[in-house]
Amino acid sequence: MPGPFAGFLSRHFERKAERAALRYADRCVHLNQVQVLGSHNSYHIEPAPELIDIYLLFDPSAFELRYTHRPLDQQFGELGVRQIELDVFADPDGGLYAEPVGLKIREQDFTLRLPELDPPGTKVLHIQDLDWETTCQFFVECLGVVKAWSDANPTHLPIMILVEAKEEIAPDPLNMGFAIPIPFQGPEFDELDAEIRSIFPPGQLITPDDVRGNFATLREAVLTRGWPSLGDARGKVLFALDNAGKRFIYQDGHPSLEGRVMFVDADDDEDAAAFVKVNGPLGNEAAIQDLVSQGFIVRTRSDAETVEALADDPTRREAALGSGAQYVSTDYEEPDARPEFNDFVVSIPDGEPGRCNPVNAPPGCRNFALER
Repeated sequence: MPGPFAGFLSRHFERKAERAALRYADRCVHLNQVQVLGSHNSYHIEPAPELIDIYLLFDPSAFELRYTHRPLDQQFGELGVRQIELDVFADPDGGLYAEPVGLKIREQDFTLRLPELDPPGTKVLHIQDLDWETTCQFFVECLGVVKAWSDANPTHLPIMILVEAKEEIAPDPLNMGFAIPIPFQGPEFDELDAEIRSIFPPGQLITPDDVRGNFATLREAVLTRGWPSLGDARGKVLFALDNAGKRFIYQDGHPSLEGRVMFVDADDDEDAAAFVKVNGPLGNEAAIQDLVSQGFIVRTRSDAETVEALADDPTRREAALGSGAQYVSTDYEEPDARPEFNDFVVSIPDGEPGRCNPVNAPPGCRNFALER
């Protein structure tokens, strides 16, 4: 039988290999060479069943609202989420969303208002008046939760925050006086950037300027030098604007996103190209793999509108994971206990919480070394 010295040698070489893998991850693995789990509409709290029943009388898609996410810090700490999505509404004067019609219907009291939403500032919600309940109501409040968790866990994999600027007017068939959102134009985007910078100091952000460096365009930097190494990216956050149609307004006066906080969902031939959103992985696996191989960061969705969970269909989930998209977003980072959702869940295979990207990770990458 091997003696104690043999056991000592074995442990010694194991520890040495672990230290080597950690050093390799710091220096040789970049943030775009990892695949992590994301949550969709990460702030969302499901409306009361009686409200959904009422909404279904007017819109059959209201069934899609049946999901709730844990608070953001619990998603990070207990579920391994490293990408979140926040839907934001401009409210510079305050109070625009303080009287949700759905709340008045649910409580049968049409005098109700939420005074906590009176202060000015960007609000986080899904659909004004109808689907307003969230785990954090102000954008800066949500970001404060992220920062507190990040500060307490300073070696985490970088967290990506996808921001959708909402301005759609919700259908109001009964003329109940739904709030009319303020469109996002230059001043509203300036305020959004300012709110982000009010929470995160420069050293905790990965911005387009950081990635572009001395290159003429962001695209050139991504395709030539690439993204920061994990050693430079751990403990940091990066932001991306979800609205492809709004990117030119956000970029106006900021060539290649100079001075801006968020990356944008740009076409891969644009100067500002770095992040690309391909929400539907089915049939797009090869396209996503090509984008990832070039150096772009891609977000895709493993499920949508409760369809995959209700059908217990893993096809889209497996396509998303196999595509190499760095951010795989889901409504089911943990199973919904209700039987109709079939315990459907999405997780990163062998993720701790991320895994070496199946498309572009370097050969020395080891899952356990990605996050300390």
